[in-house]
Amino acid sequence: MAGTDDEDSLDDLPPSAKLVFKVLEYNGPLTQKGIVEESMLSARTVRYALERLENIGIVDEDVYFADARQNLYQLTGPQNAEVDGGREATCAE
Repeated sequence: MAGTDDEDSLDDLPPSAKLVFKVLEYNGPLTQKGIVEESMLSARTVRYALERLENIGIVDEDVYFADARQNLYQLTGPQNAEVDGGREATCAE
């Protein structure tokens, strides 16, 4: 498959991964099923996008305690503003 050199930033990811990122950014933590419903992507596409986002450290996977058969996906720490192309740099003084 592709090497890790291509997976250094959100800009290098496919549009489906960017959409999943935005869905998580706007809606907060969601299960894979929730991401599928919000993004209207196929389950397979969402799985692939989440895998790519996890590989570059943007998304964190955790146990969904309401249903342990599912995982809960959420964005990791505050580096997301930097990853998003610097468009949210209005807070910097």
